[in-house]
Amino acid sequence: MNDASNRSWAGKQSGRTVRRSPAKLWVGAGIAIAAAGVAWLAYSQWEGEVAGHPPPPAPPQVVVSKPLERELDAQLGVLGQFSAVDQVELRAQVGGTLTEIHFKDGDIVHKGELLFVIDPVPYEIRLAQATAQLESATARLELANRELARAQALKRTDAGTAQNVDRRAADERAAQAAVDDAKAQIRDARFDLDHCRITAPFTGRIGTHLVSVGNLIAGSRAATSPTTLLATLVSIDPIYLNFDMSESDYLAFSREHAKQKGALVDKVEVALGDETEFPRRGMLDFVDNVLDRSSGTLHARATVPNTDLLLTPGEFARVRLVVGTPVATLLVPDSAVLPDQSEHMVLTVSPDGTVAPKQVQIGDIRGGLRVIRSGLAPTDKVIIEGIPYAAPGLKVAPQDGAIQFAAADG
Repeated sequence: MNDASNRSWAGKQSGRTVRRSPAKLWVGAGIAIAAAGVAWLAYSQWEGEVAGHPPPPAPPQVVVSKPLERELDAQLGVLGQFSAVDQVELRAQVGGTLTEIHFKDGDIVHKGELLFVIDPVPYEIRLAQATAQLESATARLELANRELARAQALKRTDAGTAQNVDRRAADERAAQAAVDDAKAQIRDARFDLDHCRITAPFTGRIGTHLVSVGNLIAGSRAATSPTTLLATLVSIDPIYLNFDMSESDYLAFSREHAKQKGALVDKVEVALGDETEFPRRGMLDFVDNVLDRSSGTLHARATVPNTDLLLTPGEFARVRLVVGTPVATLLVPDSAVLPDQSEHMVLTVSPDGTVAPKQVQIGDIRGGLRVIRSGLAPTDKVIIEGIPYAAPGLKVAPQDGAIQFAAADG
């Protein structure tokens, strides 16, 4: 082959090479793009799997403590209601127009203080009439005595007769009876006049006046006819506190009362609705002799001093009464006790950190804590904080805490 032929063949090969280079570039770019897409799909799938299965969360933290154990006497805690030792409806024993009222509604009035005045004029007139009758009867009695004395003197001298003496003696006795009747009429008129002034029969708090000045009052001495209610008066110091004991509590109290002689066993502690402690003391003075079969309770009553006059009849209060000797008692915060329909339960943590509920029987509040009568062991770890984050069967991270007893309320 000559040189011209060689140049012609080389030129053809060079042109073919130039024409094929862009195609190879496009193929390489496609392969790179495909590899990037596969990598992106693989990454997206891995990311989705990670998002769909996050790492497990840490267990919630709660504070636990063993129940506080103390030697406490068994106490009965019930709700009581105050009532007045003395209570009276003030009604008039005589009728007439009400002319004066000498108190303000709700005042503390003392025994003997004047409260109401009924118009005394009609009774003053009647007293004057009875006094006049007595004077007349006394004059007739004096005359009868003189005539009897003359008749007896004449009879001794045979100038008079026995019949005349008897007549004069009868006149004398009739005159004496008239004097006695007049005196009774005076006492009767004075009784009515005195009862025109109505006074407080004892010291206490008076209610509102139910009749205003100027009204006509109906009165009756023996309440044989309708009378007008003027006001009510209740004593306030001391004051009664009434409550009911269940049969089991009464049996425990009776046995304790038989063992411990003296006033200590009859002591009751009282707290009002806004008081957390039991600052007031009273003495049990009455236990009913019949158990109420419908409620299974026995009525009891204590007398409570009310020197500050804060206690009011009808007001409610919490009562604590000792019904047993001191025994070991378990206590937990009241917030750790959860209602379960008609029962109660507490949440405990097992050694492996699992929340386990326990049904318990509760008692009263002692030292700011709730008494647990049964259902809980001294070694149980009770959840005292973080209860909203705990549920039965859930794993938790317990932290040790402490239960404090308020000695002032014990």
